[in-house]
Amino acid sequence: MTLRLATLSLLILYPIAWFAPLMRAGLLPIFGLSEISVITGLQSLWKSDVFLALVVTVFALFAPYIKTIGTALVQWDLLDPRVQPALNVMGKLAMADIFLIALYITLAKGISYATIETAWGLYLFTGCILASIALGYVTEVKLGSRNLRT
Repeated sequence: MTLRLATLSLLILYPIAWFAPLMRAGLLPIFGLSEISVITGLQSLWKSDVFLALVVTVFALFAPYIKTIGTALVQWDLLDPRVQPALNVMGKLAMADIFLIALYITLAKGISYATIETAWGLYLFTGCILASIALGYVTEVKLGSRNLRT
């Protein structure tokens, strides 16, 4: 039951993480820093590069959320357990956006006039992705041991 509740809690934590500030960025610290979240970043991308915005939307929003819903359905015996490996691949794809955020922070810190500070939302979002991968793995292991007994 704990495994199921942990998985369901991600369905609440993901939307919080999407709106939470990932970082604060600005041009020189004296001009103030703007908070950037997954959603505000996507809004900016949709205005400038629709294809990249679509890719990031799939990896940052849809992949982890669908993977979590699928894992919960498997845990509640509402979805065939054979889909769990495919769900785990979706979870790994969701890690791609964490890499991109880290890359942007690293690049921006290399610019001497820009200021970047990581915010709590980055850790929450990363934690949600990692928890989803771990819960998927534990679910797959439990399903494997359950299938061995039958």
